[in-house]
Amino acid sequence: MLDLIKEYAYKRVDLLKLEATEKSVSLAGTLTYLVLALFFAVFFLILFLVGIGLLIGSYIGNYGWGVLIVAGFCLLMIALTFALRKKIKNMMATKILESLDD
Repeated sequence: MLDLIKEYAYKRVDLLKLEATEKSVSLAGTLTYLVLALFFAVFFLILFLVGIGLLIGSYIGNYGWGVLIVAGFCLLMIALTFALRKKIKNMMATKILESLDD
């Protein structure tokens, strides 16, 4: 009987190790995907914002002012993100915990 309990405990530990490994691999894959997607999204966003700045500059007759207008908009978005940082942190923590539960 004692041998069966020991065997059960060892198998349970092995099962927990396998489950932890599965979740780690899944998380690593998700993080890799997110880093790549974020990299390309930032690259696109920079080019898009430069294009918008140049377009606004061509409408008002001064490219510098067009780029500054777009930069001001970006600064406003940074300030908004900073103001909502706790809500964003809580939302991301909830999403991460939900993905780990799956």
